[in-house]
Amino acid sequence: MDCDNGVGKHNVLPYSDSSCRECEEQQEPPELSPYRVAMGVKAALPRYEIYFYNTVLCLAMLWATSWIFEVSRSNANRKSFKTSVKPGWHYFGRKMETADFEWMMWFSTFREHILFALSGHVLFAKIGSMLAPQYRSLVYMVYGLLAVWTSMGWTYVTLILSHCILLYSISLVKIRWLCFATGLCTLATFKCDPFVSWQAGFVEGDFELRHVLFYGGCGFTIMRCMSFALENCERKDGNYHILELLKYNFYLPFFYFGPIMTFDKFYVQANKSDLTRKEREMWNISLQGLIHLGAVIGVDILFHFMYILTIPNDMKLLRHLSDWALVSLAYFNLVYDWVKAAVMFGVINTVSRLDHLDPPKPPKCITMLYVFAETHFDRGINDWLCKYVYDKLGGKHENVLEELVATLCTFGVTILWLGPCEVVLLWAFFNCFGLNFELWTAKLSSMEPFASFEMEMSEAMSRRIRAFVNTFNFWSIVLFNILALNSLDFAKLVAKRLLLKGFPITTIIVMFMTYCLIQVIKERERRQALVDDPDPLPPAPPPNATTSPTSAPAATAAAQLVADPSKQKAE
Repeated sequence: MDCDNGVGKHNVLPYSDSSCRECEEQQEPPELSPYRVAMGVKAALPRYEIYFYNTVLCLAMLWATSWIFEVSRSNANRKSFKTSVKPGWHYFGRKMETADFEWMMWFSTFREHILFALSGHVLFAKIGSMLAPQYRSLVYMVYGLLAVWTSMGWTYVTLILSHCILLYSISLVKIRWLCFATGLCTLATFKCDPFVSWQAGFVEGDFELRHVLFYGGCGFTIMRCMSFALENCERKDGNYHILELLKYNFYLPFFYFGPIMTFDKFYVQANKSDLTRKEREMWNISLQGLIHLGAVIGVDILFHFMYILTIPNDMKLLRHLSDWALVSLAYFNLVYDWVKAAVMFGVINTVSRLDHLDPPKPPKCITMLYVFAETHFDRGINDWLCKYVYDKLGGKHENVLEELVATLCTFGVTILWLGPCEVVLLWAFFNCFGLNFELWTAKLSSMEPFASFEMEMSEAMSRRIRAFVNTFNFWSIVLFNILALNSLDFAKLVAKRLLLKGFPITTIIVMFMTYCLIQVIKERERRQALVDDPDPLPPAPPPNATTSPTSAPAATAAAQLVADPSKQKAE
């Protein structure tokens, strides 16, 4: 029996009749409370329905893959593909896509250089941890400083040190807004001329990675210095030493490519004296390394069979593709970008875990996303923005006006971090709108009469309706992020085919497949919620409880049934 007491549904068991009377006496109007939302996460669907969703999803993925493979195979020798599709596995007669410079830099062109630098860090870090564990963070700094000096020159190191000293000096004043303003102004000098051209002159040499390492090292340095300055403002007694900032900034695995680890976490973990590992921790680190190696091999195979990055650059070809191929291409582009971020950050995180650090986790897979609040491709930047901007201004994220101000400021900093341009501005606007629209929708659904409607329906039906709404949210996330990953023209073409030209057949079929995907995601979340927060069991009766008069006949009958097996079978 279900009863509603104004804070959600609960099971009224035979031994708790008083709670049912309490509900009848209160007669409060139902409302969608956090308890109800938590119960919605654990709402179960029939097993055959989940099997159906999984079957449809698997067939849809195979279908989408076949479309992309066919387009790649039939256009491998296209003239516009010559710059990004190069000879690959000659023994299979396959060409390889090389359109992603960042991936090729990591795992092909400069693979030996990156591997050599990270291996040297691991070796010196291990020696330092064994000989002088209390000074291991100092060993990290010295090795990182020498590696940056060797790769970029002493003038570049001087430039980085000048920014560190500037922001450290400002942090001594302990005024948050001043530290923030100084950090943003310093970051802006790397986004506009003539400041960026002047600072780029500090880099010696003219090698291929010069610009990548310059912008990566400088950008992440400013963000780390801002984290240090803001944490120093929060410190009550005294100031952090400038040596702590240098240890934090020149940690080599994080220096050029991130991810960003906020100073408060790095300071505690890097200066931890107890270096004992948890049980099976090294096994888990080794397993993660093997998984990343398998992902690298998988992406290499993908580049030989599906040219998902080259095709979107050929608008003439895109206009001749079917609706299914175009929609599949947009989805696979986002999945690949997540895989790239997960592998690149995963390799660095594996090295940092060997140094007894707990780095930011990889981003959440785009396939598992259907809300804007969880959409990010760099969890380090996301954690930084949430800690110092979004949560500071948004509070509990319940007030509409506070949430609007918090999201505007957060995406303002993000625009400056990525570099202001038309595509970034559009991406920020749509994602900011989506984040606020989710809050507006949640507020509206908690009001009457919507709250009463949802309380009257079963939890399974509520889950189906929410999944239907999240289907449109999912494709909003895909289209908005395609802007940043590909181009405005590609995003407009996908939206036109999905919503206008392909309506109603393409739209309905794609949305139905997405609905199945959302239900599979919700089922996974339901199982995880049951593991993290299992439902409480009813209290067991006391062992020496006195038998009540009403329970005596039942006990006598049970004894007779046990004594007479034939009667028990008949019953």
